[in-house]
Amino acid sequence: MNKQQLFENIKKKQSFLCVGLDTDIKKIPQHLLSEEDPIFAFNKAIIDATADYCVAYKPNLAFYESLGVKGMQSFEKTVAYLRENYPDQFIIADAKRGDIGNTSEMYARSFFDHIKVDAVTVAPYMGEDSVKPFLIYPEAWVILLALTSNKGSHDFQLTEDANGERLFEKVLKKSQDWATDEQMMYVVGATQGKMFLDIRKHAPNHFLLVPGVGAQGGSLAEVAQYGMNDQCGLLVNSSRAIIYADKTENFANVAREAAYTVQREMAGYLHDKGIIPCKA
Repeated sequence: MNKQQLFENIKKKQSFLCVGLDTDIKKIPQHLLSEEDPIFAFNKAIIDATADYCVAYKPNLAFYESLGVKGMQSFEKTVAYLRENYPDQFIIADAKRGDIGNTSEMYARSFFDHIKVDAVTVAPYMGEDSVKPFLIYPEAWVILLALTSNKGSHDFQLTEDANGERLFEKVLKKSQDWATDEQMMYVVGATQGKMFLDIRKHAPNHFLLVPGVGAQGGSLAEVAQYGMNDQCGLLVNSSRAIIYADKTENFANVAREAAYTVQREMAGYLHDKGIIPCKA
């Protein structure tokens, strides 16, 4: 999916919501544990319930890898189900990969050749040669970690060099030598607030993947105010606040209501920005 197609889908659905599939076997409704594949059964129900109100899904690989082979099978089944039934959804493998070149090449081959996701999150710490292997796939995206929402982000990302340039700013500037905004996005945590203004100074046209809204306490209003550009430029992720909104047999309907509430708020911000004509 290219940038224009993603933007058109945002306008069509009046939403820039990404639903995070952080599916924990210990947190899903108990009645699903009798299913042959409880993880996939949960994901399928969440997807069917929320697909009308979001433009992307983001399975977090740690939740699947923790279950070994069966977990990875659930992950691949989830991606295949999305591809077959909801081809307009942007699929992000939240894997945070990044290693020496030949290892990154294998990671890229796994996600883009085999599993066929649209994007993968990548750590920039090892530099250009660890990121470039993901960029040889012209229709795939790299989502590079820039300024995250965790407490420890201050340990490195905000450190300044002798000229006062912060590390996250160096990442933003240097990485744009590797790819354009047609193939690269950045992860920026929702809890960063006005720091989105600094992000936009260096990356005015890029899409930003924004985790941290909902259970982590990030403000959707602030993200929209400080981070939105003329093409929206945002994919705001919500995981726990949607997928674990209810743990009864009615969980999917409650998740749908939660996604709808977020989508309605997003529609208002898109309208205020002039990206969509009305709030209806």
